[in-house]
Amino acid sequence: MKIAFIGTGVMGSSMVKNLLKNNFEVNVYNRTTSKAKALEEFGAICTLSIADCVKDVDVVITIVGYPKDVEETYNAVLENVKENTLLIDMTTSSPSLAKKIYQQAKEKNLDFLDAPVSGGDIGAKNATLTIMVGGNKEAYEKASDIFKAMGTTLNYIGESGSGQHCKMANQIAIAGTIAGSMEAIIYTIKQGLDINTVLKAISKGAAASSQLENVSKKVLIEDYNPGFYIKHFIKDMRIAKDEATKKDLLLPVLNQVLTQFEYLEEKGYGDLGTQALYKYYSES
Repeated sequence: MKIAFIGTGVMGSSMVKNLLKNNFEVNVYNRTTSKAKALEEFGAICTLSIADCVKDVDVVITIVGYPKDVEETYNAVLENVKENTLLIDMTTSSPSLAKKIYQQAKEKNLDFLDAPVSGGDIGAKNATLTIMVGGNKEAYEKASDIFKAMGTTLNYIGESGSGQHCKMANQIAIAGTIAGSMEAIIYTIKQGLDINTVLKAISKGAAASSQLENVSKKVLIEDYNPGFYIKHFIKDMRIAKDEATKKDLLLPVLNQVLTQFEYLEEKGYGDLGTQALYKYYSES
């Protein structure tokens, strides 16, 4: 099976490597050509345009930055892809945009799945991503071997847009968890306790979470490199807030955490990892 993979950033590059390990043939394209070309040594075929990337493939996978990038990418994909190609967008994007692209694809006799992921850079590297899929169930089943090459927790959620709505629920939960983790760390430090001892005590009990486990380790060594960019998490939370507003839902925790991250972005921290929320507490 031949795959076109568009978007080879922090997440995409590792996902491509895992597809190659599972004997898929993969064309790659990225706006920054060097990021795609770096995958040639692992067996990928670097292309210089979306048109070249999607030519005569069986499946197109995309994981790009923002909803506007998704829309621009699929405008090009839909113009150049052959009939009956399966399209899979793994970007965290707008549910309404997913539905729009699904309809556009359907008119061209194409299947489209919205399949955002959770697990960050570690999950992408280890092929342990959680994948949340919306769209036609037969298309989901057709893509199962592809998803298994990249993730371990595969979830068919429902009709088009459902994968993105599920990811919004995921990001809402993370917003509260990462803020709680940072508050626990700053509280411990200000009380003069040994942070490693406290984290060992609380990370195995009812407070246990992947956020507390993973981000605390990075904060303690002042590692703010992005496994997941602050700027992208802000994008996700804004989408969730917009979708909640459409249903007259009040999400005060999400709104507060969004405000905190927007503050960090204004201070120039948008390209740091989400663990840099610690800076909100330590510097403000």
